[in-house]
Amino acid sequence: MKILVVDDEELLVKGIKFNLQNDGYEVIAGYDGEQAIELAQNPEVSLIVLDVMMPKVDGLEACRRIREFSQVPIIMLTARTDDMDKLLGFEQGADDYLTKPFNILELKARIRALLRRSTNAQPTQHRLTIGRITIDTQERNVYCAGQSVELTAREFDVVELLMRNANRVYSRENLLNAVWGFEAYRSDVRTVDVHIRRIREKLERIPAEPEYFMTKWGVGYYFKA
Repeated sequence: MKILVVDDEELLVKGIKFNLQNDGYEVIAGYDGEQAIELAQNPEVSLIVLDVMMPKVDGLEACRRIREFSQVPIIMLTARTDDMDKLLGFEQGADDYLTKPFNILELKARIRALLRRSTNAQPTQHRLTIGRITIDTQERNVYCAGQSVELTAREFDVVELLMRNANRVYSRENLLNAVWGFEAYRSDVRTVDVHIRRIREKLERIPAEPEYFMTKWGVGYYFKA
């Protein structure tokens, strides 16, 4: 689960990131309001921790603009105790407020509470879109630039795994174990290479110069979000 943390205090971001990663979250870091708006467009982001006082675009404006395209929970951080400041934040779409300095345990408790509410309030999402590629995990269909693309069952499994874990690099062995499962022991790692090549041929504009299904040389493959 990905959490976006945006604050111009780099040490604070580093501390929050360290503590959340220890709890099993994946953390994306930003340091100004423009980055907050840009990074919040990642469909994998499940919650945003957003500072009020930031350069370029302040947190209140960033929150308002994020609400134009996303309804993920937002926790605002502020160094001020003015109730009016908090009311403005709620009017812009914030879900919760925390005043600095704060206890990291309280932040984590509020994150857990908001994620529970968010999960319970929203129906299961069967579609995932990144860039030109959309997958429907219920119907097991794939679309590229709005056009249906026929994939084999195994190719679909590879695409779904990589898209759901965008930017995470999987070794060939990891992909083999995750997708082929109990059959992996009978397969060669080159099977993964063949499937990636076929996927690129079907979903990339130029298979030899992929935009999405990338190679990390010496390591494995990943989906570039």
